[in-house]
Amino acid sequence: MMSLLGRPDVDAGEVFVNFNQNITSLAVATSGSYSLYSLGSVDSTLDKIYHTKSDDLFLIERLFESSLVAIVSQRAPRKLKVCHFKKQSEICNYSYSNTILAVKLNRERLIVCLEESLYIHNIQDMKVVHTIRDTPCNQLGLCALSSSSDHCYLAYPGSVTSGEVQIFDAINLHAKTMIPAHDTPLAAIAFSPSGTEIATASERGTVIRVFSSQDGSRLFELRRGLKRCVSIVSLSFSTCAEYLVSSSNTETVHIFRLDRSAAENNDHGKQSGDDWMGFLSKTVTSYLPTQVTDVFSQGRAFASVTLPEAGVRRMCAITTIQKQLRLLIASQDGYLYVYSIPSIEGAECQLIKRHDLRLDDNYAMDVKGLNSNVCIGGAAGVPSAAAAGGAGGSSEGKATDKPGSSNAGASYASAVKGDEPAGSSSSN
Repeated sequence: MMSLLGRPDVDAGEVFVNFNQNITSLAVATSGSYSLYSLGSVDSTLDKIYHTKSDDLFLIERLFESSLVAIVSQRAPRKLKVCHFKKQSEICNYSYSNTILAVKLNRERLIVCLEESLYIHNIQDMKVVHTIRDTPCNQLGLCALSSSSDHCYLAYPGSVTSGEVQIFDAINLHAKTMIPAHDTPLAAIAFSPSGTEIATASERGTVIRVFSSQDGSRLFELRRGLKRCVSIVSLSFSTCAEYLVSSSNTETVHIFRLDRSAAENNDHGKQSGDDWMGFLSKTVTSYLPTQVTDVFSQGRAFASVTLPEAGVRRMCAITTIQKQLRLLIASQDGYLYVYSIPSIEGAECQLIKRHDLRLDDNYAMDVKGLNSNVCIGGAAGVPSAAAAGGAGGSSEGKATDKPGSSNAGASYASAVKGDEPAGSSSSN
């Protein structure tokens, strides 16, 4: 049953997990606290960057390796807090007319997704630069923001009855293209690191497609399964953009390899003599229904991982760690799995390490020396937004503490840029 927050995992009391944009850190929220971890040595250890007591959170987004984090609590689901975690201070907060369902960040924009609207903030000063109103009902807060500043695109569902994807240029503030990606409503969307490609999955979950975000042309069609429909939970490009990983409500995680050279050859009508599947697809087109020939042309999983149980929400990512390609699976039952990725198609991914994210962190110290007993957002020892010079009583589209005025502005600027004064602790 869907919760009022649109988050069944919150109702279940599970651990919230989320990777940052370039998969260098992991945010973990448990009851009454949250932590940030560095992933630089995850093969052996999971280094804690920061830990603090807090209200129970259901959204955390960190901006790359910077000190900026955006958080939303279960106690105040309509309020977004932007914090400088190294200075252990709240920079500003915004309130909205409805529950915040998703928050996305890159170095240019901060996106707040409500059920029927999207707010686009300039991340340099947090001013609202555009509002997309009256969007199709989006109860899950499904949206994606490219991590690239050069192709700063926002994607969100364009229909409640079909799998339309709306691509919006978040810098120039205009609609870019609409992609009719699936026949049934969307379940997952994700941009490639460059922002030039977007992956989509529908509620059926059997086929994953990759499109150009520039013109909407289809680049890849990937077959996740044939028989059973599943609910795709996580869809993510690797940081090298050569792989795509998906997880669902089943126990299996699928990895697809995006062979762009083969795709280009197919576009030019080139077919290798030993590519019997492609040959068969072309040969039988005039004899079999389109649905059957589509199956022959769809790519299959390059590798897969089978986890202990189904029905657990898992966030997946593929990145290079210490020059080795790794699959990271952050599970909301409280574990982080680290797998190697084989070089040969069909080979098994090998489990390297399993980290327990549920260990008692109440008295843990940040590995860089931060005090974990100091809390964000007006808690012990931390000034509230009003104490920092902000006006009391926030309203939609206006922050209680304006970045750029008073000390909060300096903190905000340093957090966005990732710059820290000499002698301060480093996040990685």
